[in-house]
Amino acid sequence: MTVAQNTTPASDGTARPSIQTSNFSRWRVPLSILALCVLPWILPSQALAVNVLIYGLVAVGYNLLFGYTGLLSFGHAAFFGVGAYVTGIAIGAFGMHWFVAMVTGVLAAGVLAIVMGALAIRTRGIYFSMVTLALSQLVYYTALQASSWTGGENGLRGFTVSTLNFAGLSVDFLNPITKYYAIMVVVALALWFVSRVLNSPFGAVIEAIRENETRARACGYNVERAKLLSFVLSGLLCGLAGTLSAMHLSIVPLDSLHYHTSGLIVMMTLLGGAGSFFGPFVGALAFLSMEDIFSLWTSHWQIIVGIIFILFVLYLPKGIWGTFVSWRAGR
Repeated sequence: MTVAQNTTPASDGTARPSIQTSNFSRWRVPLSILALCVLPWILPSQALAVNVLIYGLVAVGYNLLFGYTGLLSFGHAAFFGVGAYVTGIAIGAFGMHWFVAMVTGVLAAGVLAIVMGALAIRTRGIYFSMVTLALSQLVYYTALQASSWTGGENGLRGFTVSTLNFAGLSVDFLNPITKYYAIMVVVALALWFVSRVLNSPFGAVIEAIRENETRARACGYNVERAKLLSFVLSGLLCGLAGTLSAMHLSIVPLDSLHYHTSGLIVMMTLLGGAGSFFGPFVGALAFLSMEDIFSLWTSHWQIIVGIIFILFVLYLPKGIWGTFVSWRAGR
């Protein structure tokens, strides 16, 4: 079993989490929500702030699998895209209520995660990564061929959510600020859920698997079942982000299922700091801000971002937020 990063020796000689780390863990959800509340007022556009919310949530889901369980997946675009596509189809083709469509999209991503996870966890290391990549591309080409449902290369169009009606309340979803805070409510609930998962015994088990899978197995934990559950929870969170993206854009581009999107998710997680709670949002903010700025300078902005990413991997492997947390813990 792993212990918190900042520990103090107890009277029996074992390491226990320090008061500082315990307090930070207790307040990490409200502090994260507070930081997100001010985001649309400090960024140059509300659209960028909404994208940070959505892609930050995708990275949070991926971070649960990679940062906390230690499994490197290259196929998480499948869950993001399937959540978006199913939500768009449910609204546009079947006229479902937006909430029912969101639930349907998340469940579809969860079912896909069960299937992909059951196949992928049979492998380890780079083989796990390649299996997830192959399965994700299979989903991509399935969507490409099912053009009567997905729109093929043109993506899914023909649906719009202009008003959110729920429990007697009506929210104007076309207003940028209103849209941001409506999405933030969903993101806040997801963060609370992730925090509860990490603070549970299951959270300790997946961290033990990350640190030493063989030792965790020797301690009697069902490693395969824990990895599968972590994979499914990760897929559900990414699917939830996909449903929010579909409602935000009113279109679902085919590229949302492509391995390029999976790569972006990995980059955002690493830039912010894998294994840190708020790091995914910092990584999403950093990547999207660089894209927004450098794309105005040159059409080859990916080269600049790629160089910066390499420098981070070499000299700042804990990411922006992860390095900051380590620095604070070491003071």
